[in-house]
Amino acid sequence: MLSYLARRLVPFAGTLLAASLIVFLALEILPGDAAQILLGTEASAETLAALREQLGLDRPAAGRYLDWIGGLLVGDLGVSHIYGVPVAEMLADRLMISLPLAALAFALSTAIAIPLGLFAATRRGRAGDWAVIGFAQVGLAVPNFWFGILLILLFAVHWGLFASGGFPGWDAGIGAALKALLLPATALALSEAAILARVARSALLETLGQDYIRTARAKGLSGARILYGHALRNAMIPVATILGLQFAFLVMGAVIVENVFYLPGLGRLLLQSIFQRDLIVVRDLVLLLSGFVILVNLLVDLAYAAIDPRARRAAA
Repeated sequence: MLSYLARRLVPFAGTLLAASLIVFLALEILPGDAAQILLGTEASAETLAALREQLGLDRPAAGRYLDWIGGLLVGDLGVSHIYGVPVAEMLADRLMISLPLAALAFALSTAIAIPLGLFAATRRGRAGDWAVIGFAQVGLAVPNFWFGILLILLFAVHWGLFASGGFPGWDAGIGAALKALLLPATALALSEAAILARVARSALLETLGQDYIRTARAKGLSGARILYGHALRNAMIPVATILGLQFAFLVMGAVIVENVFYLPGLGRLLLQSIFQRDLIVVRDLVLLLSGFVILVNLLVDLAYAAIDPRARRAAA
């Protein structure tokens, strides 16, 4: 297992380095002048030149990229051009909202999808199966921000059970904070639950068609024992892979949903920084999200190898 981990760390580091280069170059070619946006159109040329020098914008791109990577390696993410506070502090504050939001959405999607997948697989071709397939199709077709708007209209505007947006802070109590996150987490979870339900249904149907399942039936085992004692564990291998990837997608997908519900998380910070041309925050935040997706992919590979020894043998 350690040799497998060592082999996976090399492409992980290479992918992360390539992502940092792509993020840096993408922001370099954006039109507009960050100093001009910060100071306004009425700023004099001398003032603009002084600000560009202060921000390091007058230096060659290669030098600025190496300084950025060097700072990341020692934990120095720089200082926001707009707010004048360390970027690491801003990201840490926003992570305290985005990560619990993604975790709650992950729990909801799993709690919805796995039972639906089992229900559909055990009723293949019947009304229950078609109902789950229809739910999955709707979940795949409708974007999560539209689900969010519907939830606001129903539970906040029409029934008044939840606030339409905002976050009271963790100081207000776990109950109040989780209540504020429940609607956006549900909006995020529905689309992911649709994907996961289809994967769980397909994996279980494939497993139920295996020879050892037919042998178990021939030996007279009950349907429940075959399903939960033999089929379910093997069917969960591809489902576990999708579960790991979904958590990363939930963090990324929160960018739009957080703005719908006015949650001060990473997604809202990203859009605000883009509009304000706070490039150092955008650069660090995009790389953080990219690195998170890459890290989750690595953890999924390791989990898959731990579950299925054939993956380790194939890699060797």
